[in-house]
Amino acid sequence: MGKKKKHNVGAPPGELYYSGKVQEGRVKLTLIQYSENEFLEQDFYDLSELVKAKKEGLLKWINIDGIHKLELIEHLGKQYNIHPLTLEDIVHVESRPKFEDYGHYVVAIMKMLYYENHVHSEHLSIVLFEDTVISFQEPHGGDAFDIIRNRLRQAKGRIRKMHADYLFYALIDAVVDCYFSVIEKVSEKVEQLDEEIIYDKHRLANLKIHDLKREVVFLRKQLGPAREMVNNIVRNETDLIKESNDAYLRDLQDHIIRALDSIESFRETLAGIMDVYLSNNSFKMNEAMKALTVISSIFIPVTFIVGVYGMNFKYMPELQSPYAYWILWGIMLTIMIGMGVYFKRKRWW
Repeated sequence: MGKKKKHNVGAPPGELYYSGKVQEGRVKLTLIQYSENEFLEQDFYDLSELVKAKKEGLLKWINIDGIHKLELIEHLGKQYNIHPLTLEDIVHVESRPKFEDYGHYVVAIMKMLYYENHVHSEHLSIVLFEDTVISFQEPHGGDAFDIIRNRLRQAKGRIRKMHADYLFYALIDAVVDCYFSVIEKVSEKVEQLDEEIIYDKHRLANLKIHDLKREVVFLRKQLGPAREMVNNIVRNETDLIKESNDAYLRDLQDHIIRALDSIESFRETLAGIMDVYLSNNSFKMNEAMKALTVISSIFIPVTFIVGVYGMNFKYMPELQSPYAYWILWGIMLTIMIGMGVYFKRKRWW
């Protein structure tokens, strides 16, 4: 992995330009074909070999693990008649999460999130045809699809009995479920920070608050458009998504809303933590200023006395007395102790 490429400013619409981090190595193509009673899974590194391996009568899931090989994406687009604007969204990792209907296929653009010390995201595109689902993902640290692969291999649940549109829903649902795993990690950090602030255990809490606020803002930027994308899927009247899946899509809609509600609660909690942190700092500063004020108040009259008797006058009656020095010390100590006792009774320190 390397640095992120700059935007291809001024390029015509539909021109392919990979805007993610520079990747090296081959792109792995995984073809899963299944029906209720049959299951086939193969990995390829050549698109032509994958095309030859397709069998009629089976539903197909093609997963593209890597979107940096533009020639491969372009050839796949021609093979399945995918619109150039869709291909552009697939390889442009800054594309906003969205759902679009192109008649013979629909596409969902979204982000796959995972947590490694901080929140990270992968660009993900899922294209649904009549009997085929194609998913395009960046080969980074996260992969929410393992649970779907296992369900297909073991014929668990209803996924092998349903059409391709159910697989389309299941993949999106798996990604949304991963959002909750990330949210749980962020929640743990927020709770830990809240405890540190209350018990004053972390002097660099302001930096941790700032980092957490950035993570929460990042989550909100990803999940806000994702909610809009799911809403568009629910409202869409495409024939590719059967009415039998409406209940599952509404459940998915509920999940994404709950995830956003959690993020909003994090924002409010962090705002409260920041207020507590600032209040603690103000309280500490007030206590320090109070201590300095008390000390200054005790020494001001003593300083005045010392100043008076430090003047260079020749005739000062007290200076002729053999006990003047000790009397002066007695007066000063009496003033200091008296003021100390007074401040103590007033609970100023």
